Amino acid sequence: MPRTTEIEWMKLTAAELNARAADDALVIIPVASLEQHGPHLATGVDIVCATAVAHRVARRMLEAGRPVVVTPCVWTGLAEHHVPFGGTVTLDFDAFKAVLRGVVRSAMRAGFKRVMLLNGHGGNAEAVAVVGVECSNEFGIAIGAGTYWHLAGDAFAPILERQSTVQHACEAETSMMMALMPEALRADRLAEAHGPHSTRPEGVPAALFRRWSFQDVTPSGVVGDARAASAAKGEALLAVAAERIAEQLGNAKIWG
Repeated sequence: MPRTTEIEWMKLTAAELNARAADDALVIIPVASLEQHGPHLATGVDIVCATAVAHRVARRMLEAGRPVVVTPCVWTGLAEHHVPFGGTVTLDFDAFKAVLRGVVRSAMRAGFKRVMLLNGHGGNAEAVAVVGVECSNEFGIAIGAGTYWHLAGDAFAPILERQSTVQHACEAETSMMMALMPEALRADRLAEAHGPHSTRPEGVPAALFRRWSFQDVTPSGVVGDARAASAAKGEALLAVAAERIAEQLGNAKIWG
């Protein structure tokens, strides 16, 4: 691959990254989690999906003439609510903030002036936003933050049959994993892969922030219904997410 079309930070030399910084490239930092994903999926779902969305967004931006580079995924996040199931790695907020701050600070010191924290784990969403604002204030560079399915907005709903967006180990995530890493699926357990369609007890308003243990919410570890998943849906979800987010991040008003 010609170096001018390479989007991965770890595949570029220091000199090549210096050139990207001089060209005012956007740095996309995928942020994820390593945690239980029901009886049918391996624990790396958020890592795989966040990385894939970031790469596809970056390729679209580069094709449109917008310089960009993607760091390796920050693979640990805030997943205390999944711990009772086992198979989960989590940080506390101070450690999570320190890791993100260190990566953003390194990008700044390497000469980059625009950073996007592209999150792929629901438990990180509020924290990533807070860290992005604090780092922007501290380092004096433009930092955006958002969760990929929130940024995709209503684009996922027409693709899915049993839900409107990403939930957890659900139709959406299972479909994307079928497309990206089919070996992560335990097809013989798919029949068990369903649960409630909300992490909130009935009557709790969406505007109230509280994190319940998933073990109390869903015995299967799934929120949503993965039984309708397919690789074709996964490819469609990834494509529309990349299209919409690339367009959003290409808006100069975000970075001005």
